[in-house]
This record gives sequence, structure tokens and C-alpha cells, in this order.
Amino acid sequence: MEHIVIIGNGISGITAARHIRKLSDKQITVVSAETDHFFSRTALMYVYMGHMQWEHIQPYENWFWEKNNIQLRRGYVNEVDTANKKLVLDNYATIHYDKLIIATGSKPNKFGWPGQDLQGVQGLYSAQDLETLEQNTKDINRAVIVGGGLIGIELAEMLRSRNIPVIFLVRETSFWNGVLPSGESEMINKHILEHHIDLRLGANLEEIIADENGRAKAIKIQETGEVIPCELVGLTAGVSPNISFLQESDIETGHGIKVNRHLETNVPDVYAIGDCAEQHEPIGNRRPIEAVWYTGRMMGETVAQTICGNKTPYNPGHWFNSAKFLDIEYQTYGWVHSDLRKPEYEQHFHWMHKDAKKCITVAIHKDSGEFLGINTFGIRMRHETFDQWLTEKRSADYVMEHLKEANFDPEFFAKHEKEILQAYKNQLVTA
Repeated sequence: MEHIVIIGNGISGITAARHIRKLSDKQITVVSAETDHFFSRTALMYVYMGHMQWEHIQPYENWFWEKNNIQLRRGYVNEVDTANKKLVLDNYATIHYDKLIIATGSKPNKFGWPGQDLQGVQGLYSAQDLETLEQNTKDINRAVIVGGGLIGIELAEMLRSRNIPVIFLVRETSFWNGVLPSGESEMINKHILEHHIDLRLGANLEEIIADENGRAKAIKIQETGEVIPCELVGLTAGVSPNISFLQESDIETGHGIKVNRHLETNVPDVYAIGDCAEQHEPIGNRRPIEAVWYTGRMMGETVAQTICGNKTPYNPGHWFNSAKFLDIEYQTYGWVHSDLRKPEYEQHFHWMHKDAKKCITVAIHKDSGEFLGINTFGIRMRHETFDQWLTEKRSADYVMEHLKEANFDPEFFAKHEKEILQAYKNQLVTA
């Protein structure tokens, strides 16, 4: 019987295992060093905040794996020997495979800061990170978070839920301004400050200072030389593919594991999916590596088809994503570039509600008037509707006239529809 081995039990690896089992009776082994069972990584914050228990973020009961004949092995893979089709684990045990799927996800970035490996310095990605955070935040007076991404703002919210004072160092001049247009970025700046988080823009970490016991006691800011006492330093300056264990293998890597459209590596019978996979050529405007939950799930479904005899190219469709900035929900469909990265052909319509907690930005092709994408904050939209409009290449005029059809809250548009439409028409006339 063909043996499929999957390294990594995140959303990508487990989706692949589930779909291979649906399609076949192949032998399946999932190897993970992190946890015994799959869990929802995006829900880690809610365990810390007391909204959920650990068992609540495991989508499947423990009996699920035995019932579906999926073997789980706990261990870290030290070596992938592709010539002999075997894995060597940290306890020197070996596992032979017929086909291998690498789904090892990401690890937090470290940029060589002095003191980055001290006690009290950590990222927020794994189950172990959550356990470490519980220990690192007992009876502390202040935390510093380094890096202005989505994980950083999650960590800030977690710490504030326990009334821990937080200083948030962001090297950019405005929060997430490499992704968001300026109006949205400025709105999030204000929102962070309103939640009593000390946001320091244009601030880079120079070093983390140790106490006599080898624990973080302060940080130093590069630009000003200011020294800030703290007992926790959260490093949330992005993530990188977790592929260091492949250094001695024959598998081609760049920033991640190089794959083609079928998620195949350069070595026969070896595939890579999820955060650790890097497309040789980006798909449309997408980045070669996408550390996004839903693309990991889609890759797992795709590779399962290929392994079970139905060779299928990876096709993620139109870009979309969602997140939460404290208590403001964010959704994006299509492409709305930041002011720093906006192509010449793209223009924006921006509308903000008077409460400064809800806004819309619509990206429009200057020449054709085609709808390119939309960002929404504090307004929930329907994915299926925007996916259809993007496929149909609808005009921005059409989208704005029918925007209420995509809204989850019709009452909102009943109140503000005229205002939004009038603002749209006025902006385009004066643009």
C-alpha cells in the first residue's frame, strides 16, 4: 500500500490528509513536533484571553484520527533523505515514504537583534509560544511589541485584556501602510491609541537588554536611544518559511520550498504546501509565498487530488482576506494597493463613516473604470458577491450602485447608501 507522509499538522497538512483519505485508502502518516493534534492557530489568542479553552480550538475529536486511519507521529524531522525516500527524526527514528508532503508552515522572523534569544523574548505562532506567554506574563509591569503586522496587533490585544501596559514599536511611519491606503492606516493608528496601546511609529529596535539572570529587562530604540524597561518583548516582525531542516537535502529552496503550479518540488514524489511553499512564478498579483489560512487549505485540497491520480493545478482564484484590528473587522477582495505601492492605473474612492470606525476603499482602473477591489472596515461583506463581480469584470459604477447586495447588514446601507453614492460621484468628478 502506498505510504503518504505529511510533515506538519497545520491547516495545510491536515486538509491534505483528510482529502487523501476521502479519495483513497492509502496509508497516511502525519509528523509534527508541535502538538499531538491539529488546532486552529488563529484561535490561540482567545485561549489566552479566556474566551475559549484549549480543547475548544481542536476542530476534531481525538478519536477522529484512528477512525479515519490517519497515524499521528510526534517528532521533529532532522533530515529528509530523498534518495532513499526516508525521514530521520530527532530521536533517530526513521520513516519511509512513497510520497512526501511538506507543510511545515512559518516561524517568526529574527533580524539578529542583540538579546533576541533572552528569556522573556518570544514570538506568537505555535502552541509552545502560547504556553511560554503564560509564563512570561506573570506579574510583569510592561511589555514591548516589535513589528506592526497582524500578529503584533493580536498580541497587543491579548496583553491589554490582562491590563498589561504595552508599547508597540512599528518601523513604518503609519501602521501597515505597506498594505493599506493612507486613510485606512491612519484610522487604525487612532484606533490602537484609543485602546491605550502606546504606538511608536517610525521606531526600530536597536537591542534587548538583559538582567543579571539572562532575562529581558529593557529595550533600546534605535532612532532616539531611549531605553524602555520591560519584562516581555514580543517579536512579531513577520514570519518566514520553516525550512531550515532541508538545508542538506536535494529539495530546491529559495525563501521557501520551490514548487510548480501542481505544488511539486524539483524532487519526484515530494510536494510542498502552505506557508512554506514558494511558487516559481507568482500567480497574478499574488506573492510567491502566501502565509494565509485559506490558501493553505486550498493547497491541501489540491495536492490531495494530484496524489490520488487527478492531477490538478493550484488555482486560488481572486485574492481575498480578512482580519481584525482590535474590535474593527477588516475584509479585502481583489486588489487595493497601498499608496506606497499603487500602480499608475489604479485610483481609489474612499468613504469613512463619521464614527471613524467604518470605511470603504474601492480600487478602480483609471482608464476602463473596471472594479479592481475593495477594502472594508467595520462593514461585513459577502465573499461570493465580490468574487462574482471580479470574475465578471464589473465596472466600479455597477459595484457602487449594487453595493448593498454584497452587504451582510442591509440596515447599514439603508441609512448610508445615498451618502456613499454621492461621495463616490463627487470624488470621481474631482479626481
